[in-house]
Amino acid sequence: MSGRRSLFLPAMLGLGYFFLYGPILSLIVYSFNASRLVTVWAGFSTRWYGELLQNAAIGDAAWTSLRIAAISASAALALGTVAGFVLARISRFRGRGLFAFLLSVPLVLPEVIMGLSLLLLFVDLESAIGWPAGRGLLTIVIAHAALGTAYVAVVVQSRLHSFDRSLEEAALDLGARPLKVFWVITLPIIAPALAAGWLLAFTLSLDDLVLASFTSGPGATTLPMWIFSSVRLGVSPQVNALATIMVAVVTLAAVIAGRLLAGPKAQRQES
Repeated sequence: MSGRRSLFLPAMLGLGYFFLYGPILSLIVYSFNASRLVTVWAGFSTRWYGELLQNAAIGDAAWTSLRIAAISASAALALGTVAGFVLARISRFRGRGLFAFLLSVPLVLPEVIMGLSLLLLFVDLESAIGWPAGRGLLTIVIAHAALGTAYVAVVVQSRLHSFDRSLEEAALDLGARPLKVFWVITLPIIAPALAAGWLLAFTLSLDDLVLASFTSGPGATTLPMWIFSSVRLGVSPQVNALATIMVAVVTLAAVIAGRLLAGPKAQRQES
């Protein structure tokens, strides 16, 4: 009986992993398919990666996505760091519960609802004050920054909760000003969490489709939007190659973020 149970658990675990990652693995394998038909294997080839690099529309969409992701992640890092610091260090202030609730709303709110609300907000602002003038890069950046701020705040707040405040107190006792303590003591220690938060916000922006679809205009097409419109007309081998590159980029960013967050934990355990 125990033998059957010991085999059942690994089998279910393997089945679960196959269900989750099997389609992704199949997509990666068929990105090296020589055939134009994505479901028929005709030998190993990298021709679709070469054609992908020569596709000007994909290049423009990728450059747009990278710019939006970098700007929105930087804005989310600045706002999320301040929000996480306030929630971690200021235990009591008027409206703290409401502030924490509103900050966590983007984490659980469906992106369709969030995208629609932001679209209505931008339309009302344009009609009232003339800003923003239409939808484009700016509106997508604002939407992605709003989403990324919530994730960055969670990462920074969790890191500050496990922070050894005796280091700051010792610096204050020695005569350092609070601002200098923050720049010299606090910021370098929480730097891995900040880097992980930025990478997380960058990744969320890079592969977002719903918010970008609601807040974009004719002159701003992101990479996920281009992929979605291409798939609707039929799956092209170039899409498989592009998706493989995106999987590699997102996986690399997630691994770096995980290592940055795991570094301080390992140091605390060793000490």
